[in-house]
Amino acid sequence: MKSYFLTFLLAATLSCPLYAQPSDQHNLQYDHLATRWDEAIPLGNGILGALIWQKDNTLRLSLDRADLWDERKAFQLEQHDYKWVQQKLLTGQYEEVQKWGDNPYGDYPYPTKLPAAAMSFNLASLGKVVSNVLDIKTATNTIRFDNGTTFTCFIHANKPVGYFEITGENVKNALPQLLPHQYAQTSDKDKEVSVVDGQDLSRLGYTQGRLTSSTHSQLIHQPTYENRFYEVLLEWKEISPNKLIGMWTVSNNEKASLSKEMHGRTSSKLTSSHQSWWDTYWKQSAINLPDALLQRQYYLEMYKLGAAARKGAPAITLQAVWTADNGGLPPWKGDFHNDLNTQLSYWPAYTGNRLAEAETFTDWLWKIRPANLAYTKQYFGVEGLNIPGVLTLSGIPMGGWIQYALSPTVSAWTAQHFYWQWKYSMDKKFLKERALPYIIESATYLRNITEIRNGKRYLPLSSSPEYNDNSRNAWFKDWTNFDLALAHFLFEAAAEVSEASGLVAEAKAWSTTGSELPNYANNETGLLVATDVPMEHSHRHMSPYMAIYPLGLLDINKAEDQDQIKKSMRHLEKLGTRAWVGYSFSWMACLHARAKEADQAVLNLQKFASNFCSTNSFHVNGDQKGGQYSGFTYRPFTLEGNFAFAQGVHELLLQSKQGYVGLFPAIPASWTNISFTELRAEGGFLISASKTNGQLDKVIIKAEQTGTLRLRYEQPLKSTTNKTISKEGDIYSISLKVGEKIVLQQM
Repeated sequence: MKSYFLTFLLAATLSCPLYAQPSDQHNLQYDHLATRWDEAIPLGNGILGALIWQKDNTLRLSLDRADLWDERKAFQLEQHDYKWVQQKLLTGQYEEVQKWGDNPYGDYPYPTKLPAAAMSFNLASLGKVVSNVLDIKTATNTIRFDNGTTFTCFIHANKPVGYFEITGENVKNALPQLLPHQYAQTSDKDKEVSVVDGQDLSRLGYTQGRLTSSTHSQLIHQPTYENRFYEVLLEWKEISPNKLIGMWTVSNNEKASLSKEMHGRTSSKLTSSHQSWWDTYWKQSAINLPDALLQRQYYLEMYKLGAAARKGAPAITLQAVWTADNGGLPPWKGDFHNDLNTQLSYWPAYTGNRLAEAETFTDWLWKIRPANLAYTKQYFGVEGLNIPGVLTLSGIPMGGWIQYALSPTVSAWTAQHFYWQWKYSMDKKFLKERALPYIIESATYLRNITEIRNGKRYLPLSSSPEYNDNSRNAWFKDWTNFDLALAHFLFEAAAEVSEASGLVAEAKAWSTTGSELPNYANNETGLLVATDVPMEHSHRHMSPYMAIYPLGLLDINKAEDQDQIKKSMRHLEKLGTRAWVGYSFSWMACLHARAKEADQAVLNLQKFASNFCSTNSFHVNGDQKGGQYSGFTYRPFTLEGNFAFAQGVHELLLQSKQGYVGLFPAIPASWTNISFTELRAEGGFLISASKTNGQLDKVIIKAEQTGTLRLRYEQPLKSTTNKTISKEGDIYSISLKVGEKIVLQQM
């Protein structure tokens, strides 16, 4: 009887994925409302966003739309080019470059992301807050008051509409009020504020928006620039004496309308379709960690990914759909920063099995590709594709520290996301129509701009974000390891996508070009910033270590790479973290995971979650515990650190490397009970695995495409069926057809 029961239990366990979906303990839960916008409850659907908090004696919803931009030109790119920059650097006149390239970013309030408006409710009519909960499973905020009144709101998952519902005895006294932002206010117009703090909205020079009201609706019409405008529309109705519902939307350069949604749908249908999307989203993958702090932070990050990325919406900016509601412009103008911010924001989407969300980035990059091709020809003077490091919604360069804002290797890093989208899906259509042309155009540009010196290929000028900040010393005549690693990756990727497309001669040519690059600069401290330039001080950007992660060109499991990786980790630890910001810890966790240093990886994730996030989980860059780990104690909100954290968790569990996939590659010895469900590996494989008491229970592998998975695990494995698997060293080769599944157990 006992034997039969164990057999039945094992069969049931192997047939059912172990989903560990977000639970109540992962929610944002308070007994009050936040009194700061950057501690608010965040809602979003990629295009619309809201922050729910308290301002004065009102319940406030800060409303946002992702594509609200002022794209007036401030940076005069056409005045100069890359060769002019080289000349000024060589002749000691670099101040002219700084004046041309950097000054407009701070001198002008535009180009910039714009906040939309706010909506408020009188708290005196609602009561005293006793509960304030964001249920991340349904992306719904519910606020309860001491008199029994309940306020519920969400932004529909895939419709441009926000919804709220008030139930209680005083709904007639709790009517909403739209609040325009004060674009025409002049009191602080000339106040000097840095781009980090956010410049006053009145500097944009707009006419103040017009608010019109009727019995059950309000509309803000806000003129912006060059005859453009946006509108914010709010409508509500009383369903009964004790229930009021309302909806809102924000339109960009077109009339706002809610009639179809407000009058053509019942609230139950709207709620049902919203929750259905989020139910599907959460079923894509799951994790279960023995560390409650990291588990909660992880699910909050994946919630924000679902709220900030959506097909048809722009890529994730610095703050996505949560633009600052403080009377000013957002930190760093809320722009697209491609020297790490956009790239890190999509790191967890691939292993996390959220390819639709990841494609938001490649879709946007493809949309702005024509503008980027023109920029490449104009500034660099060659054919091919590069992309500005700091740019607007339409892909126009904004200037800034031009070593990075006009870096010569930005498209190599954005090209990695086209490469990943293909490798994790093995989608042949995407390869042909998107990945191949984008990667080849980027590689063509880089080949055209580099030059041969002493038999090796070099850039005319190189840099390493953001080493030496904006000084002339931020340029290097030799390769930096940042630029060099990206060049190695890009030419290798060009060869691979060419071969996969049947272009054999082209693949060989790209391999030859890649072989002309020099090796990485290193010494007894590991990887250097550039040749003969070691990392000399604590630094926020892990750019010299790109070859370890995210590019994965150096592998701890290869004897020839171990020394560089280990020395690099020890040197970074020696320099300390005083000049790090929040994302530095997330990125460092990924680096430690790639070095198989599990305890250090987990420690950095814990430091990020405990010290560098606001109470609502927003990454605020500075150390919020008085500088315990970093000398930066400010709090500008940006998202990339949040999403890099989530990828840091993935890197503990599953790593896709060059030619194989590592299973549980960086798990602390103390983590004896751990599992994950349907994380995605390169090759189009979905993998689930669990450990109990330190022993591997099972591995379930599903193939979305026909192919061979090379799985690295250091303990002996066997198939539970008659499926043959081969082994060479610690790597198992498992050939599967599309739709096929295999279950492995530890021997």
